[in-house]
Amino acid sequence: MSIAQRFLITLAVVSGCSATGAQAAQVQVYSTIGVQSALEALAPAFERATGHQLQITWGTAAVLVKRLQAGEKADVLVLTEQSLDAMVKEGRAQVGSQVNFASSGMAVVVKQGSAKPDISTPEAYKQTLLQARAIAYSNPAFGGASGVFFAKTLAQMGIASAIEAKAKFPPPSGNAAVLVVSGEADLAIQQEPEVLAVSGVELLGPPPGAYNNITTYTAGLGAGTGVTEAAKSWIAFLLTPEAAAVYTQRGLKPVRR
Repeated sequence: MSIAQRFLITLAVVSGCSATGAQAAQVQVYSTIGVQSALEALAPAFERATGHQLQITWGTAAVLVKRLQAGEKADVLVLTEQSLDAMVKEGRAQVGSQVNFASSGMAVVVKQGSAKPDISTPEAYKQTLLQARAIAYSNPAFGGASGVFFAKTLAQMGIASAIEAKAKFPPPSGNAAVLVVSGEADLAIQQEPEVLAVSGVELLGPPPGAYNNITTYTAGLGAGTGVTEAAKSWIAFLLTPEAAAVYTQRGLKPVRR
């Protein structure tokens, strides 16, 4: 039995129906880059199993929220829990449609083959940040969860000015780890599945203790979607055991049910 067939069987059990018996639809998805590597792996199997086609727009949750607030629409929203809750309150996502499916913490990476500095304790982490030539992380001004949280921890450690002076920011929907591979930065700090999706880096580990931040990822129906059943099938698909296995492979922790 193929992966797509197993997905379809599980999907039918979870959603109570089989999409192969329904008219194929195009499903517009707005998704945070925090789960991009996992969803890119899952999308082809979903499309084979159901006949539906996914059109996925990627961005940080903050950027996607701004686009939705400007009037754009999608059938499925895959955002951080806080961002999707905000969209429900604003009437841009359907009440009661939200489901948490995975979570992740932050990670620190270096270029493959380079020295691995110590980040095992808060003090060691602080000294490693201070000694680095340049550090890549999401620009807090763009509202990305990891960048905003990292900026707060720098202030808590009393080293915000020192680190900001040598900060290297990727584009709004970019990956900080790319700047490590290119040699522009010694360290990259971002959500674990994001940085691990870049080849040529090595994982140091998560920031220690309270300097790490866990983000929960949530999917929900966009307000006014015209392909409700197809959109629901994609959300149900994200809850299957097969999807959970993909999350684990890519640095995400599946939400237990």
